[in-house]
Amino acid sequence: MDLQDQLKNLFPDHQSSEDENTNEEEDTIWMQDDPMICKYEKRKGKPITIIEGYTGADSDFKKLAKELKTTLGVGGSFKNDAIIIQGDYRDRIMQILKDKGFKTKRVGG
Repeated sequence: MDLQDQLKNLFPDHQSSEDENTNEEEDTIWMQDDPMICKYEKRKGKPITIIEGYTGADSDFKKLAKELKTTLGVGGSFKNDAIIIQGDYRDRIMQILKDKGFKTKRVGG
């Protein structure tokens, strides 16, 4: 007996909301006309990767920033319509974005 079965036994009147959660993720629309620019810089002697050029909503871009940071296991931020990731992760970021259906362009080396 798994956890779902135990919960159904404890709360027989409860309706599952699994279908609602999956629909919210599928309703997310990524709007993009031009390729996103993925560039490398050094600030205060430390390498950073900057992703910019997204034309959709800021809230979607913030979700993408959070997903990239957790996938890569690094720190970063979202400022001035750009995602700033600590470290040089251009190749991995570009692959993640391509898997999601984004067009990317590498700038700076």
